[in-house]
Amino acid sequence: MSTQLLLVSEAPTLPGQALTAARAWAGTIAPDWVAARQLYTALDGSSVLELMALPDMANLALLDSWWAHCLQATRPYLQGDMCRQVLRFVEAPKDCATPLPRTRYIQLRHVEVRPPVHEAYLAWREQTIFQVVREASEVETFLAYHSLISSEPGVMFVSGFSGSLAAYSAVFGSPAYQDIVRQAGNRFITGGERGLYTKLYQDISQPEPQP
Repeated sequence: MSTQLLLVSEAPTLPGQALTAARAWAGTIAPDWVAARQLYTALDGSSVLELMALPDMANLALLDSWWAHCLQATRPYLQGDMCRQVLRFVEAPKDCATPLPRTRYIQLRHVEVRPPVHEAYLAWREQTIFQVVREASEVETFLAYHSLISSEPGVMFVSGFSGSLAAYSAVFGSPAYQDIVRQAGNRFITGGERGLYTKLYQDISQPEPQP
């Protein structure tokens, strides 16, 4: 079952240094109470990402000294500072059996929803976004979170897959799904369609490329 609290940490890397930074980060020893952590590199080579399953908010304070150690290990390969956010689990159209997805790839899909229409958005996404995801075999895991502590507040979907990048991208690139994006931009998203971003990452423990 997916974690109820998710810590997302990301740092931009120097050109060609994403995998080196990720391996250095992965080599640090996390506190023994951490249920799970995964390291990824952005497919465009721009950053390194860590997902960490937290048992509760109280333990967050215990990470300060470990964060300093992580920064020390990765500093030579970074061109910007760490960005972190804590997300709260909301629901899972496609859950995973482990605290974090174990798929080769993940995609982070973020939207900021206007507060007055938040409840309407939840009902709408059940009939649109989630219906597409449930019917798409290419999507193995799809988890919905909401920000607790973040400089980018809003909804975060963690979408996991292990197959072809082209086949996965086709799910969200279809005319039908693009119409869903337009609906969201017109009705719910702060800043319209510009209030949505997506980014793809690859698990560093599963490095073989997919066609």
